[in-house]
Amino acid sequence: MQIRYALFAVVIEMMVLGLTLPVAPAFAHHSVSAEFDLSKRITLEGRVTKIEWMNPHVYLYVDVNADGKTSNWACETAGPNTLARQGWSRSSLKIGDRITVVGYKARDGSNVASAREIVLANGRKVFVGSPYDGGPQP
Repeated sequence: MQIRYALFAVVIEMMVLGLTLPVAPAFAHHSVSAEFDLSKRITLEGRVTKIEWMNPHVYLYVDVNADGKTSNWACETAGPNTLARQGWSRSSLKIGDRITVVGYKARDGSNVASAREIVLANGRKVFVGSPYDGGPQP
């Protein structure tokens, strides 16, 4: 009888753990204003050097030339599912594409931006940021 109870307890513990683990990353998700300064809008023009299409955010890396120096910026967008619902796919941008990114600078001063708008060289908008999150309207 004790073995049956112990086995039952282990099964219940595994079920509870299995139900709570997928939720754990959601607790770590940050608000945009926690990481980015919504009063510091930035416009970056450059070429795409890398695309990381994964959760919780898709990141684009862009080489930006300013004052004779090239710096690489990481541009955080929404997650893959949100981008797909907006009509964006993995092939919407390619390495080497010239783009303009409008967004907000990271609070820590690093070369990271929260992208709110991405425009191709031909003027076509590929992505418009996530819904208004309480900060200043873009």
